Amino acid sequence: MDYFLSEEQKMIVDLCKKIAQEKIKPVRQHYDEIEEFPWPIVEEMAKTDLFRIYIPEEYGGLGGSIFNLCLAVEELSKVDGAIALCLAGTALGTFPILLFGTEEQKKKYLPDIAAGKRLTAFALTEPQAGSDATAIKTTAIKEADTYRLNGTKCFITNAGEAEIYTVIALTSPGRGVRGLSAFIVEKDTPGFTFGKKEKKLGIRASPTRELIFQDCRIPKENLLGKEGQGFIVALKTLYVSRPGVAAQAVGIAQGALDEAINYARQRVQFGQAIIHFQAIQHLLADLATQVEAARALVYSTARMIDADPEKRVTKESAMSKLFASETAMKVTTEAVQIFGGYGYMQEYPVEKMMRDAKITQIYEGTNQIQRNEIALALIKESASK
Repeated sequence: MDYFLSEEQKMIVDLCKKIAQEKIKPVRQHYDEIEEFPWPIVEEMAKTDLFRIYIPEEYGGLGGSIFNLCLAVEELSKVDGAIALCLAGTALGTFPILLFGTEEQKKKYLPDIAAGKRLTAFALTEPQAGSDATAIKTTAIKEADTYRLNGTKCFITNAGEAEIYTVIALTSPGRGVRGLSAFIVEKDTPGFTFGKKEKKLGIRASPTRELIFQDCRIPKENLLGKEGQGFIVALKTLYVSRPGVAAQAVGIAQGALDEAINYARQRVQFGQAIIHFQAIQHLLADLATQVEAARALVYSTARMIDADPEKRVTKESAMSKLFASETAMKVTTEAVQIFGGYGYMQEYPVEKMMRDAKITQIYEGTNQIQRNEIALALIKESASK
């Protein structure tokens, strides 16, 4: 389909395709096996200004477009969703600063992020607080000109590699989500250390670690927004970041579909390529239709955010993340099936794509939470008519 991309957007897609094919594809299996952060590729992303595409020009960026970010993440994810997450995960950690940072905070942090000199991470989840933010136990108690941070975060993307962390913590224990606040915490702050690095099913090139805060003192100037706004910071961040997860899912799905089509053209059974069997043709047709529908929904949501950043996009953001991730899991699973026994082997890329796809149904809000968000929005809309 023609999505009427501008010349700049076409350049972004072409650049990401070149990086994905020339830099990422030859090493994707290597990084999946060794489970190390792909710094050489991240440096290539920085050199080609990919970290600038979602940051406004006044802070060293190229315009601050969510749609452009989605285009880049999708194209990179066609080859490797894990390495694409190095970009998407940094965007997630940056959005709270973009949305709620003071002018001083933006000038301090955004230029280095835009240049790819410092990566970021977003720290919300805790061992007992996944979908339920009211269960957060990490505290940030104000003492004179500092906040004393204590607690543990888990499952944090980019943890250990990122230099800048946006952390949600309790400033008023006992007030539930109204007692949460958001902070910027720098990597080398005394009292801030890292726990275990997780061994994961997929996205293995992207590190996932615990954050541990033990009397970690951060200056009061690092508060994002106001005290008590932490839950709002988290929600609004996720509303604009979820199209990025959806774009990752679309990219993984498209990459798996492309691999399945190419394989079906080459694999001969019963005297002909299996792509000539109607069962395979119908399966590929259904998968291609689902991928295109997911892409259209993601693009529409991203463009809506760019057109009106103040517009509430809870429902649309949840829909795009839900539908794209479900599509990614469906497409990658069927791609393995088309490959047959070879699809189960690490020699071929679709088993990795299936492993990588699964997390898109879980992080930045499980798909069960997305359905809750969509249903709640529908109820509110019907009540207002």
